[in-house]
Amino acid sequence: MSGRTTTYTCRAAAYPLYETSSINLGSHQTTSPRLALRWLRERTGHVIDQLDTAYAQPGRHWLTDEPELERVLAYLTTGTAYQLTLHDESTRYVLVAYPPGAHT
Repeated sequence: MSGRTTTYTCRAAAYPLYETSSINLGSHQTTSPRLALRWLRERTGHVIDQLDTAYAQPGRHWLTDEPELERVLAYLTTGTAYQLTLHDESTRYVLVAYPPGAHT
């Protein structure tokens, strides 16, 4: 065993319409795909709590879509990044998790 830790990186950002830069909504590093998914779910909950009901609905659906959540775990476990994008009338919210070696 090499003692090397595998790090999964998670990030969330808001991209306001007509702005040239994004707003960082948080980042996190963890050691497993399951913990990366947990962070994505928590941050998604925080984002949808700020959205009007109609715009929050896709995020609420994602949080309860078990086949999609299993797909996230499969992607991260096999070395593929995962991105969730939500939006309202003025901002796009991007939440991403990626394993070591994957770049966004």
